[in-house]
Amino acid sequence: MCEESKLAEWAKQTISRRQFGVLTGAAALTACASGESAGQAQPLPGLKERGVNFATPDGTMDGFFVQPETGNHPAVILWPDIASIREAKRNIARKLAQAGYAVLVVNPYYRDVTGQQFADFAAFIADGGFQKVGPWRGKLNAEAIMRDATAIVDWLDRQEGVDQAKGIGTQGYCMGGPFTVWSAAAVPARIKAAASFHGGGLVRPDNPMSPHKVLDKVDAALLIAVAQDDDAKAPADKTTFAEAAEAAKVGAIVTVYPGNHGWMVSDSPAYDATAAARGEADLKALYASALA
Repeated sequence: MCEESKLAEWAKQTISRRQFGVLTGAAALTACASGESAGQAQPLPGLKERGVNFATPDGTMDGFFVQPETGNHPAVILWPDIASIREAKRNIARKLAQAGYAVLVVNPYYRDVTGQQFADFAAFIADGGFQKVGPWRGKLNAEAIMRDATAIVDWLDRQEGVDQAKGIGTQGYCMGGPFTVWSAAAVPARIKAAASFHGGGLVRPDNPMSPHKVLDKVDAALLIAVAQDDDAKAPADKTTFAEAAEAAKVGAIVTVYPGNHGWMVSDSPAYDATAAARGEADLKALYASALA
């Protein structure tokens, strides 16, 4: 998962904030070629977007909501990685909205802060992001995320343009990976697809609320996309999760991708355009079958 040691390794690779900017600029050029802009300022044609906030049992959650301008569409909850809401995540949501979904990018740290805290991963590394978010992240246990998911689904189902006749999808990156499973367990009647990309902590042997131990509460199709370097560190986890899904009779694709931790995110030092394109295609296939 996205550990402090991983961030330190990335920081050494970049040497300085300026050099990291060169690397992310190159990644941005690749991303733009596939339709993802590193600096999207206006809604894409055919979309509408806005900042939102709504009540949860723990406070007021904020987020970014983007959807097609017309029609009713399945909703998607996007749980970001450790650097939370920023343009890289908004652009993922925009691309998905172009494919016909109403996408909410949530701020998982809303109990402590509102809105964007880091412009990108370069800023996260340079500004001591791991230490900054540590106390915020420490509050995000299974019970907190399940409360949040229930409130999020309630909010989504009251929005114009959300098709309540179709299931809701959820996708998460890095620390957001397990949040998707907890969300599906919290609202099984509505959340029918969940995708974890390079998610950390999907198998927590000593925790009764480990994602792999709550699958009996899930009624959703799962895509568990594992980073190759994460798999190298914990090769048994994928088998443990897959066996737990089979025992719970939950349809789950658990597979290792040819990319390192962070490969799906355009401002990550590990971004891999080819592996990301595969992940996007697999995600859309999951939603097309499970949210129909």
